[in-house]
Amino acid sequence: MNDSLATESTSGRIPTVTGWRGDSGYFTFEEHETFDPVAVIRVLRGEIAGVMFRGMISDDVRTAIAERFWASPQRRTRGAEAPGYYLGTYHYHKPTMQYLTESREASAALDEVLGAADDPLKTFYGGLQQALDPHGVTVRLAEHDGLHACRGLLRSWHGEGSFALAPHEDEAQCSEPQQADFEIQEVAAKYQVAALNMCLENGEGGRLAYWNIRPDEASKRRLGVHYTGSPYPIESLDGIEMTWVEVHPGDVYVFNGSHVHAVEPSSDPAMRRTTLAGIFGFADDRTVVSWT
Repeated sequence: MNDSLATESTSGRIPTVTGWRGDSGYFTFEEHETFDPVAVIRVLRGEIAGVMFRGMISDDVRTAIAERFWASPQRRTRGAEAPGYYLGTYHYHKPTMQYLTESREASAALDEVLGAADDPLKTFYGGLQQALDPHGVTVRLAEHDGLHACRGLLRSWHGEGSFALAPHEDEAQCSEPQQADFEIQEVAAKYQVAALNMCLENGEGGRLAYWNIRPDEASKRRLGVHYTGSPYPIESLDGIEMTWVEVHPGDVYVFNGSHVHAVEPSSDPAMRRTTLAGIFGFADDRTVVSWT
C-alpha cells in the first residue's frame, strides 16, 4: 500500500480529491461462488478493498423479499440526495436517539418483509459470527441506552443522470456531531467502515463504480462534505483509479465504504435496482457492530 496523493484536476476548476490510495494487492474485489466470511474479515481488517459472493441469495428468496418490499405499506420515499424508495431507516444526518427510535419503529415491518426463513441478513451476520468466534469477537447491532440500530435497509434507487447514486463515501457521515455519543463513530475513527449490499433486483447496468481513494479531511472540508460524505463532484475524481464492479441479482458484496463509490443507473428506466444493505465494522478489537 502507498500514500501517494492526487494531483490538481485537469479541469482547472475543482481540485482532485486527495487522500489514501491502496496498491494493486489491496485495490481488488475478490470473487467467490459461495459465501466465505473469512473474506469479509479481510475487508474489515483493511487487507482488500472488497469481496463479491456471486448468487449467494437464491432466486426464490430474493424475488419473494422484493415483492414484499414493493407491497409494504411501510415503504417510504427518500429525497434528492439519494432519490428512491426504502424500508428501514438511515442514521444519516440524525441525532442518535432519533435514528434508534426510528429503528425500533421500523423493525416489525422489516422483519415481515425479510421473512422468518432464509433471511439473508441472518445468514450473513451469523456466518461472520462463526468465523470470528475463534478470535473472541462478538458481532451485534450497534446500540445506545438500551436501543438498537436497524438491522438492514431495503432500498431502490431511481436517480437520473450519470449515476443513480452519486459519488460518495460512508465514513464522513459517521462523524456527524449529533451522533457523538454513538459507538459507530469509533468504527470510523479507528477501523474500516464496511458497506454490505445484497442485490435483489437489477436490470442492465447498475454497476458499482469504486475509486481507489479514501478522502482525507482536507478534501472533505474543501468540498463541504465532511459530515455528509456526499456528493463528490465527478471532476474531483479526475485521474484517480476506478473500477466497475458488475452486480447481478442474488449477488452479495462487501467493500471498504470509506472509499468514494457510486451506482450506475440502469440502461432501462423501467428496471428496478433493489438492494438489502447495511454498514458494519469493528468498534473495538473484540466487537463488530452493524447499523444502517
